[in-house]
Amino acid sequence: MNLDVEAEERDLSDAEREQLALARDSLSALLREEELKYFQRAKVKDVLLGDNNTRYFQMIANGKHRKKHIYFLEHGSEKIDTQADLQKYITEFYKKLFGEPEDSLLSLDEEEHHDFQRVSNVENSILTAPFLEKEVKEAIFQMEHNKAPGPDGFPAEFY
Repeated sequence: MNLDVEAEERDLSDAEREQLALARDSLSALLREEELKYFQRAKVKDVLLGDNNTRYFQMIANGKHRKKHIYFLEHGSEKIDTQADLQKYITEFYKKLFGEPEDSLLSLDEEEHHDFQRVSNVENSILTAPFLEKEVKEAIFQMEHNKAPGPDGFPAEFY
């Protein structure tokens, strides 16, 4: 049922008006989610949310994706362009670059080493205990301010 068209031709009932409002709200929410998806994928922070610049975010995100993708390689006069051939060529290149793995005198095999110290049950319960709010606060307050942000993009001052 196309309630927008019917609303132009006649008065809608209360149920139809409510249904139309719900449909508009859900459409708005979907559009907002799509814009946020591209906003996050583009990792652009200089444009405010809700600016309806979804196309802009799509162009930024897709441009970044194209920069990170290898479409072909030229080796001498040969052009390598299929994904399988690219993967094989790159793998062989790095195998030749780094050579065969070296034999190590270090072994972690438990049968060879009987002197490995194990974590006791008490130590294990301490290591796996949930964090206390007090511990988190202490760790945050020990952090220096005005330093580079963490992996989430927030500096210590934020917390």
